[in-house]
Amino acid sequence: MRIRFDTFNAVLGSAYVFLMTNLMLTASLAPLLAVVLLTDPARTWPLLALLAPMAGPALCAVFTVLARWTDDASTTVAGTFARAWRGTWRRATGVTAAATALIVVLGVDIAALWGRAAGAVAIPVLAVLIVLAAATTLLVLALLVERPGVRLRDAARACAYLAVRRWHLTVTSLAVLALLQALVVSRPAIGFGLAAGPLLYVVWANSRHTFAKGTA
Repeated sequence: MRIRFDTFNAVLGSAYVFLMTNLMLTASLAPLLAVVLLTDPARTWPLLALLAPMAGPALCAVFTVLARWTDDASTTVAGTFARAWRGTWRRATGVTAAATALIVVLGVDIAALWGRAAGAVAIPVLAVLIVLAAATTLLVLALLVERPGVRLRDAARACAYLAVRRWHLTVTSLAVLALLQALVVSRPAIGFGLAAGPLLYVVWANSRHTFAKGTA
């Protein structure tokens, strides 16, 4: 009976952490989600690019909640999320804004080269750079949680290296984020109501594992 009670308590605690994390994440990204769900992203992508940096501190806050829950069994989701968001918003927003600007520039270059002879060589390179920029940014945001005092330049350099070296973890994390994006666009209630927390847990766990292997 004791084992059953502990198992039930653990399942209930996990469900609460994920649902509350989803709620806090949705609230913190409300303007961005409104543009994604209520407009045509193909037409409003400049506005999406302008709002995208707000995802940086939101992800840092989610990763902090998941780290506290994993390490200390903490279920104080709202307080942890709010403190982490406030503590990381400046650096996380700056990192995400820089990455967004780089990805937009690379994307515009791809559009300009599409259908041209030079595009056959340049487009694959530009596409790889976009993926590397996204993966590096994701790892930097996770590292800001693990090591809050890290210098951003050092973090970017180390995370770019680790993203390539631990490419299988990088690919998995990006695939999970792509799945979450698809769910949010097609089934918003499922995407942010149920799936966001568990899927972002996979991304966070992969990031922590990347750091652990990188320093081993």
